[in-house]
Amino acid sequence: MQEVIVALIVLFAVLQVCRKYLPASLRQRMVYALAKKGFDQEKLAKLFRTQSDCGSGCGSCGSCDTPAKPVVPTDAGPKQRVITLHVQR
Repeated sequence: MQEVIVALIVLFAVLQVCRKYLPASLRQRMVYALAKKGFDQEKLAKLFRTQSDCGSGCGSCGSCDTPAKPVVPTDAGPKQRVITLHVQR
């Protein structure tokens, strides 16, 4: 019985570390991989604090979107910026 309790404590500690310190992209891949194995994707997403659909290719998380075009300023200012350096001796 002690081994079961220790195993549950260790499992809970590993889950907490995964929830807190793993990057979001890795957590999303883990949710997607476990969902492929038959686990409930919605519950895993809540457990790992991530979106459930990321990684599946549905496009709802915005990670697959093309980046927006940068806004070009239209002011009549100089083309190059000059940074002045003040040397203190």
